[in-house]
Amino acid sequence: MAETPEEFELVNIEDEMQRAYIDYSMSVIIGRALPDARDGLKPCNRRILYAMRQGGWAYNKAFVKCARVVGEVMGKYHPHGDSAVYDTLVRMAQDFSMRDPLIDGQGNFGSIDGDPPAAYRYTECRLKRLADELLDDIDMDTVNMRLNFDEKLWEPTVLPAKIPNLLLNGSTGIAVGMATNIPPHNLGELVDGITHMIDNPDCEISDLMQFIKGPDFPTGAKICGTNPIRQMYETGRGIIKIRGHAEIEENDKGSDRIIISSIPFAVNKANMIKKMADLVNNKVLDGIRDIRDESNKDGIRVVIELKRGAISNVVLNGIYKHTQLGSSFGANMLAIDHNRPRVMNLKQMLKCFVDHRYEVVVRRAKYELEKKRARAHILEGLLIALDNMDDVVKIIRASSNRDEARAKLISTFGLSELQANAILDMRLYQLTGLERGKIEKEYAEVMARINYLETLLGSDELLYGLIKEELADIRDRYATPRRTEITFDEADINYEDLIEDKPCVITLSHTGYIKRVPLDTYREQRRGGKGVKGMDTKEEDFVELIFTASTLDTLLFFTEDGRMYAKKVYQVPEGGRTSRGKAIVNLLELAEGEKIASLRRIKEFSEDQYLVFATHKGVSKKTQLSLMKNVRTNGVRAINIDEDDKLIGVRITNGDNEIMLVTRNGMSIRFHEKKLRSMGRTARGVRGISLKSEDDAVVSLVVVEEDSSLVIACEKGYGKRSKFEHYPLKINRGGKGVIAIKNLERNGFVIAAHPVEDEDSLMLITQGGIMVRMPVSDMRDIGRASAGVRMINLNDDDRLIAVAPIAKDDADAADEQAAKKAETEARIEETKAQAEARAADSEADDGSEAGSDPEAAGAEADSEDDASDEEE
Repeated sequence: MAETPEEFELVNIEDEMQRAYIDYSMSVIIGRALPDARDGLKPCNRRILYAMRQGGWAYNKAFVKCARVVGEVMGKYHPHGDSAVYDTLVRMAQDFSMRDPLIDGQGNFGSIDGDPPAAYRYTECRLKRLADELLDDIDMDTVNMRLNFDEKLWEPTVLPAKIPNLLLNGSTGIAVGMATNIPPHNLGELVDGITHMIDNPDCEISDLMQFIKGPDFPTGAKICGTNPIRQMYETGRGIIKIRGHAEIEENDKGSDRIIISSIPFAVNKANMIKKMADLVNNKVLDGIRDIRDESNKDGIRVVIELKRGAISNVVLNGIYKHTQLGSSFGANMLAIDHNRPRVMNLKQMLKCFVDHRYEVVVRRAKYELEKKRARAHILEGLLIALDNMDDVVKIIRASSNRDEARAKLISTFGLSELQANAILDMRLYQLTGLERGKIEKEYAEVMARINYLETLLGSDELLYGLIKEELADIRDRYATPRRTEITFDEADINYEDLIEDKPCVITLSHTGYIKRVPLDTYREQRRGGKGVKGMDTKEEDFVELIFTASTLDTLLFFTEDGRMYAKKVYQVPEGGRTSRGKAIVNLLELAEGEKIASLRRIKEFSEDQYLVFATHKGVSKKTQLSLMKNVRTNGVRAINIDEDDKLIGVRITNGDNEIMLVTRNGMSIRFHEKKLRSMGRTARGVRGISLKSEDDAVVSLVVVEEDSSLVIACEKGYGKRSKFEHYPLKINRGGKGVIAIKNLERNGFVIAAHPVEDEDSLMLITQGGIMVRMPVSDMRDIGRASAGVRMINLNDDDRLIAVAPIAKDDADAADEQAAKKAETEARIEETKAQAEARAADSEADDGSEAGSDPEAAGAEADSEDDASDEEE
């Protein structure tokens, strides 16, 4: 008979290798390397615990050889190498690897020094009591079961898990193209956090961190900084800085020594000590005389003896820097969720556990309800039989066999087959009154349980309440105090929290010197005052820009060529009233020739606000403020400027403001900002105003404010205040505008225009550096085309070059500070006067004694001076 020729199928080798590798990758990811988010176990861990439960090796039973457990797991559930199974079993028994071990080991299970465990034929094990909480209720149809590798036995796909094991003991695993590294946590904190999340489903991660402080490693140590913990909980990834506990104490010989009492998680102590010794021999670590390991079963104790004269803190910092006593934990909270690997934050991981527990509790309740209903059905049949016992006995005696008796009972009393069988299985002693009472009592208890289970299944509130009760019981029985200390790190310090939020004045000179001065430095004067010296300047320099802000604001610097820089106000160096300040090139990375054109203060880069720009040649542009938030140290392009043009002003708007442009010849135009469409950062802009002559130019960009006035200031010290209603709103931008102030010889060119209110003040600054603060109320409202009034008296060789409004809130704060300062100075002067008066009275009363003993008199005078100084 001829053989049938083999059939072959041609496939593309690339496609076949790709498909095979993907299958292999998913097998490794799902079936070996990554934990399930519900019970926190990898398949090997789960199979070991399940096999030990099936074998009866519980916490209250005798120990069993690990070899037997390994063989049971390999033969029934896990068809892989024995070393993989035994290594997994050993890790679950090591108290330095697991925050709460799941297996109770007897024998050599390795050490924190890296010593390997004894062979599995020598060691013994059994389940820890905590492991029972992972397996409890597994026989009540609480989880799905699947066939094992040879389809002869059933194994669970996940354990019921009363404890949040994924975060409790953490997990480490390397799959194909991904890895997980979840740190262990404290059981008590986890339970508190889960309870809070159940009660407050919309809680934030920051709320959960009030209960779950951070990882709790089995080896103790301390975590430096809370910011990495917050990042890990919010994003699922983070690098946590860990340091072992080390204390400095003095030995019997008077020199210092360092005592290490804990080491970072997953650090080999023996290797760490060897590394220290090598660094000492190589002169990397100086000042160490001897290193001893005095660790025992009670804990870690490494003694580092220092040389006489060595600076202990310097040596300890060197140890932290160069050895694993200072290490890091790279957290990657990756787990299998609904058969897919997923990086999760803290709340998502807790929710996976809560959802799993909800499903387990529901399935358990349904299973028990079904069993109770079946039992109630049997008991109802037995009670019917007891109520009709004589008839039941007659039927049974008259029947020729069991089947006939069962059929007659069913037809006579309307029983089910199950009830009839239960009656036929009754023994004679159950006919006694005592046994009848037991059946009735059991039936009442079963019905009460059925009512409870039905109510439970119909109420999510009761179901979640039961979950919380079980978690509270777990916490009460198994929770232990936190081992890992969480300390602050320098990176946690928000330096803005250390900065006092107070108003200040920012000044910038023509040659680029900037400073920050408290607002109360400048006292308010009446209109026409001479002012005080605001800044020392060189002859060729003068103060060009002035700006009021709060120390915690963000200061935006706009240069004449259209670039933008950002700094916090408190980063601007503070100076005295007459100091020159600091060169702007030392604060900002300005290009050669760049000059600041405008300053703006903001609280944040809001998406609801816009920046409106104006140039010397009348070009205007609008850009969303949020587009500017990613500011580099060398600035960003905010607007494109023509070669013969320059930026003169920037204002912040809300998208529904009206804009005014004022020129140096006294012309102005008012239009709605909707006439400016929002553009990107690098756009040039559009025409805002048409200039009448070549010598004219835009000097001010103003945002119109309701119920406010417009103050216009001219270079010769004259100006005026007019209502905005005097300036007509143009339908379109780009026109020539209307007169804002008469262009008279006595006024000179317009140098600034600002919106103000009656309660505001104005800061006036001259080319010579003179600054005057005056109330706006000193200037009455006058017509649009009027010539104006004198604002400041100027010397013949001086001119007004800048004007800045000061809002009422800032002024009030400054006045309050000034008042406090004046009150303090007055109190000091009063104390001095009282001390001098007491000294004079004392000299008058004791003149003879003072004259006879000069030293005593001098001592008494010194005593009075000391008292006076103390009062001051």
